[in-house]
Amino acid sequence: MTKLTHIDASGQASMVDVSDKGVTSRTAIAEGCVVMQAETLDLIRHGEAKKGDVLGTARLAGIMASKRTHELIPLCHPLLISKVKVDCALDDGLPGIRVTAEVKVSGQTGVEMEALTAVSVACLTIYDMVKAADKGMRIEHIRLRRKSGGRSGDFEAP
Repeated sequence: MTKLTHIDASGQASMVDVSDKGVTSRTAIAEGCVVMQAETLDLIRHGEAKKGDVLGTARLAGIMASKRTHELIPLCHPLLISKVKVDCALDDGLPGIRVTAEVKVSGQTGVEMEALTAVSVACLTIYDMVKAADKGMRIEHIRLRRKSGGRSGDFEAP
């Protein structure tokens, strides 16, 4: 089992010292979804949500959230993110919206938390934008799908 990096020798939570790590290109992709009634998905599809552009607002919220991850998650480093892309795709099979975020940085630590935060906040924004029509929506399956770069190497979810 890998040693937990955010726990110091005395068992206390601590921020990881990355000063000796090399600067490398790092990418993380996360995903999640909002499951809803088919009628709610149709409201979004046809631009009829009372609060406005659901998908555009969710994309923007995800991008903004990724850049503030260090303010939300204790012990995360502030990063100079070089790219954030958030996609929101309508999926009749759920029914709902699939959200994907890709975050890139050249730095000494990874961007997994930034990608996960982007997806989480985009999903929460979708919920907020149409909750008046469907309070039973579910946010599901938020996970890291892939990461590259850094000391631990590449990861791809099965």
